[in-house]
Amino acid sequence: MTHTRTTTGHGATIDGGRSTGGWKDRASEFALLPLRIFLGITFVYAGLDKLTDSQFLSAGGPGSLGEQMRGVRDVSAIPELVDLALRSPEGFGYAIALGELAVGIGTLVGLLTRIAALGGALISLSLWLTVSWNAEPYYLGNDLPYLMAWLPLVLAGASVLSLDALIAERRRRTV
Repeated sequence: MTHTRTTTGHGATIDGGRSTGGWKDRASEFALLPLRIFLGITFVYAGLDKLTDSQFLSAGGPGSLGEQMRGVRDVSAIPELVDLALRSPEGFGYAIALGELAVGIGTLVGLLTRIAALGGALISLSLWLTVSWNAEPYYLGNDLPYLMAWLPLVLAGASVLSLDALIAERRRRTV
């Protein structure tokens, strides 16, 4: 097995792609972890909240997804997307809830993190273009900041404390 050692400008040594010293290098490795934990917990919670709310998962009535979609249909950026959800509000509600749950779990454990983050970004994008599009000023709607928060994880993945890192390490050992 071949090991690569490189010295960084901060006095740290990179051993086979892992930092062995230097607080700046260590901090850089863990920089996305708080974001990953926050987004993962938030999406797990959001998915579970929807799955356990019988009113949300109904086609009509106060607090239902169907009622919310009818309320934003004419002010959304893409009314056709709202129309698609209105064809089966219950099915769409389950799809969003299960999607949020899968994205949240994948992000928390760091499994297929870039794909999970892309899923989170797409969910946030679809909610921004429909539900929170009419928020004024735009920064009062929370879906756009969530969309932006997912992008670093789409680009970088989860390099530490993740199943992705564990799998990558195993692959390096077997090569």
